[in-house]
Amino acid sequence: MAISIYSQIESNKTRSLLIMAFFTIFIAMIAYVFGKASGYGISFAAVALILAGLTSLGSYYFGDKLVLTMSGATPANRQKDFDLFTVVENVSIAAGIPKPKVYTIEDPAMNAFATGRDPNHAIVCATRGLLEKLTRRELEGVIAHEISHIQNFDTRVMAIVSVLAGSAAFLADTFVRMLWWGGDRSRDRSDRGGIGSILLLLGIVLAIISPLIATLIQLAVSRRREFLADASGSLLTRNPDALASALEKIASDRHVLHSASNATAHLFIENPFKGKSAKAWFAGLFNTHPPVEERIRILRAM
Repeated sequence: MAISIYSQIESNKTRSLLIMAFFTIFIAMIAYVFGKASGYGISFAAVALILAGLTSLGSYYFGDKLVLTMSGATPANRQKDFDLFTVVENVSIAAGIPKPKVYTIEDPAMNAFATGRDPNHAIVCATRGLLEKLTRRELEGVIAHEISHIQNFDTRVMAIVSVLAGSAAFLADTFVRMLWWGGDRSRDRSDRGGIGSILLLLGIVLAIISPLIATLIQLAVSRRREFLADASGSLLTRNPDALASALEKIASDRHVLHSASNATAHLFIENPFKGKSAKAWFAGLFNTHPPVEERIRILRAM
């Protein structure tokens, strides 16, 4: 193999950790600046982060049920979906995790996703189009990708990233509201000299750009986790060509998954909004998935 599966896995894990570390430092920095610029200090950041964390706690524990409802997913039938059940069972054994619950979406579009906060509360879901159009070998590649998301705790990682992104938006919004209502503390801070004025100006700039930066980092983490799941799934099946072949079929399928939304798009194995994936570098920063052509190229080289 031209590219070692193990080296690909380690590379993607390292990059994901670096992005997460940068994200955490970024949130701490804007919290500090907002607190200083508003005159409330660290207490501003502490209260805002606690509130943002509490609002995300519910989505962490009940997000899987919400995703299934939004996607129109229903429990799979073992007799009707025998291949799906047995593939999920076999790959779960290979991954060393409990068998996830199995769901299907009655839609001709080809796609699949995994959800759940940990391997003991995991769900794998596939569309009817995927089950009808893929060979069993290709289905194994797709399911191995999704099982890898569960095995790598990607759902938990993305939940943490969502909390951080939500915290950035919440901090920025709270800071702007405090300035709008003309808090005495922020005025006093700006009247204390050059440093106070600089902090206030920096706070206003960060309030404008920090939600955008947080979203870009969130999407970057999502793309790195897709690369990691591709490599980890290939390690489970020892057959990266199977997933590459499945991705080619999924990418060429013209059906749009109508039950998908911007809130759930990052969960799927490939962008469910067909024909809307940006090719330009700058526009590509806003994609939930890396280019399918690049994923196929890396898989073919393994």
